[in-house]
Amino acid sequence: MAEPSDLILPMLREMRAEGAAFREEMRSDMAELKKRLESVRQAAFGESVLGRYAVAEVEERMEAFEKRLAALEGKH
Repeated sequence: MAEPSDLILPMLREMRAEGAAFREEMRSDMAELKKRLESVRQAAFGESVLGRYAVAEVEERMEAFEKRLAALEGKH
């Protein structure tokens, strides 16, 4: 039977290798998560800009109607 001291170094090496593999997996997962979050952020910002554009267009059209209405009211 092997002495306990002979088992320690191989076990430590195995634990270090597993730890390194785990850290690499976590780095990869974090990079993927960052990409996904950036994609969501860009989509949300894009929708926000599109919404602002649509609201601005509606406001412009309403202003035009108000001007026309004011002109018609002024004529009577």
